Amino acid sequence: MGKVVPFLENATGRRPAAAIFLSGGGSNAERLLRHGREAGGAAGYRVAVLVTDNPEGSRARGLAAEFGIPLIENDIRAFYRRHGEARVAIGTPAGRQLREAWTDELRAALQPFAPDFGILAGFVPLTNLTGDFPCLNVHPGDLTYLKDGRRHLVGLHTLPIERAILEGLDALRSSVIIAQPYTGSGDNMDSGPVLGLSEEVPVDLGGLPLERLRELAAARPALRPPGGYGDELEAVARHHQEALKQGGDWVVFPPAVGDFALGRFAHKVVEWLLYRLAGDWHPIETVIYGHTTRELVFREEAAP
Repeated sequence: MGKVVPFLENATGRRPAAAIFLSGGGSNAERLLRHGREAGGAAGYRVAVLVTDNPEGSRARGLAAEFGIPLIENDIRAFYRRHGEARVAIGTPAGRQLREAWTDELRAALQPFAPDFGILAGFVPLTNLTGDFPCLNVHPGDLTYLKDGRRHLVGLHTLPIERAILEGLDALRSSVIIAQPYTGSGDNMDSGPVLGLSEEVPVDLGGLPLERLRELAAARPALRPPGGYGDELEAVARHHQEALKQGGDWVVFPPAVGDFALGRFAHKVVEWLLYRLAGDWHPIETVIYGHTTRELVFREEAAP
């Protein structure tokens, strides 16, 4: 079967340390923290530190105080302003250089906590900390859905949900992936292994004709305006985004993170995802997580 490489090595036998990254309301982070508190050691990991890029606008301080966890604050907007940039972006060489400098500050702050892996729980800035240790991210789209051989439900904001709606899909899923280091504008961040999927969350257009939404999509400008498009398609997607968070993110993220921390995922060569079951490694496409269930989607092909 070839060499099996666990994504998370744990030779010491101790619970691995996680850093949770958040930028806003922190509902996914809170869900993970509450799950960890309720599960105790069975969660498979301990949260060593919370990290935020948005000290004044996120719930990081409140969550850190409530759960008694250290907090790292590194205001990315203030960092960019100090270096003469009004816009927080990586679209230019200067912007990417600043992002790496900001990330270096995070690296230094994280060093005392020695995280074994990271959890991106609504963390907005792209960061190549994903190359330092595995970082798990929950994504509002089914990343196993392919179009022309490529992952189709990718992107930021409401874009994955909009794409699913415009495809005519009757249900949505959240995906848990291992985020990849970004290059260029960061389009490859969603290219990592899909560790888990949520169960389906139904699409309900509320009587809006699908063709009307497709017309709106076709009429949009090439670049997303600051604050969004403000059209009916975006409004429908935002409504589904909240439903998907509750019926998707909150269901799939805690058990997938727990399975990862317990060393149940590995890979072979580059593209093969494996799951450990009863002591043996099995090639899988992903795992579909329900409220109390796991369904392994096995690969049909035999391993080379």
